[in-house]
Amino acid sequence: MNFSRDENDVSAASHYPFLKTRIHMSILVVGSVAYDGIETPFGKRDRILGGSATYLSLTASYFTPEVNLVGVVGNDFAEADLQTLRNRGVNLDGLTVDASGKTFFWAGRYHFDLNSRDTLDTQLNVFEHFKPVIPDNLRKCDFVCLGNIAPALQSMVLDQVDNPKLVICDTMNFWIEGAKDDLLQTLKRVDVLIINDSEARELSNESNLVKAAVAIQDMGPRTLIIKKGEHGALLFTENEIFSAPAFPVLDIFDPTGAGDTFMGGFVGWLAASGDLSAENMRRAVIYGSVMASYCVERFGPERLIDLDQESLRIRYDAFKELSSIPAHD
Repeated sequence: MNFSRDENDVSAASHYPFLKTRIHMSILVVGSVAYDGIETPFGKRDRILGGSATYLSLTASYFTPEVNLVGVVGNDFAEADLQTLRNRGVNLDGLTVDASGKTFFWAGRYHFDLNSRDTLDTQLNVFEHFKPVIPDNLRKCDFVCLGNIAPALQSMVLDQVDNPKLVICDTMNFWIEGAKDDLLQTLKRVDVLIINDSEARELSNESNLVKAAVAIQDMGPRTLIIKKGEHGALLFTENEIFSAPAFPVLDIFDPTGAGDTFMGGFVGWLAASGDLSAENMRRAVIYGSVMASYCVERFGPERLIDLDQESLRIRYDAFKELSSIPAHD
């Protein structure tokens, strides 16, 4: 069973803030669609929409009307959550329902500093047997965004798409430790890799992040982004290094999905601008950071549902001020 775009969905011009001035290339997002149970020192949600593909798609939808989600859900997935995605203009042609079981569920409890967490429950359910099938009408998408799924599944996606302009990939320690050979094969086919600092060190076996970046770029991705949590992010292109700050958010309720949201903002801006230059990659990193800073302000993806163009622009300008260096007299 497939969930396709409703003819009565909100018109594109009403909720794509860059629609009038940008090119808008298409994005294919492949990853998990899930329910999460989240507990932080500031509150609790027993069941809330989650998953890497969810955060990626909702975020990218602020930049382009051509966001296409591929994933699987179970027989318990709520119509209201489908409508949340549709309301943001996300194309659900590639989202299927497996009526034999329930949707992937994860539950975790964050510590007071929010930098560490304990997993309380993981139920793969129908996601355990997920094999991504890309519909024919989505195989020519300009950008392919591979969420944090098994590297073998990421390669399976790349086998089905037709010469994308850019392939962007996420991974995690679990795959670095347990499926490294598959991951190395996937990385040969990836243009941009987005990981955190501990993952970069483990993947490269280098403690210094600059040396780690060089080693990882030799594995395939010519562009690497290393996220450093509250300390910002580093962008490594072929000839440049760019350091972006993290936005000093006053009220952080829940960091779940912040990394996927960063990735969605990054690819969203590239799709909106159609510019893959190193300079524009810097802007994309800032937009990724902008979106991630909003994500953590509420639980799950709640904050990603009701943003507006002016808020995005104001926070983007605030990020620029954070990293601005006064010129000499």
